[in-house]
Amino acid sequence: MSLAIEKKRKHLILNQSKLNLAKKILGTRTETETIELALESIISEAEKDQKALKATGSFLKSSIEIKDVFGNFEKINDGKTGHF
Repeated sequence: MSLAIEKKRKHLILNQSKLNLAKKILGTRTETETIELALESIISEAEKDQKALKATGSFLKSSIEIKDVFGNFEKINDGKTGHF
């Protein structure tokens, strides 16, 4: 993540139960730390999603042929044939 560190004071009205639960899940000590870590997690996940989407697009455009040499697709698909 390459976001510049610029902190500004904010006044927020939040659901305290959700904040407490997030704090417990994330193992943070303060509410500020909880919100910061939650935001970092969301940004990181979005970046991963973008990379995965790009890789999937490249894979699909490559017109590669996949052969199920072990027969696993048929087991999963109950013997029905399918194409990607």
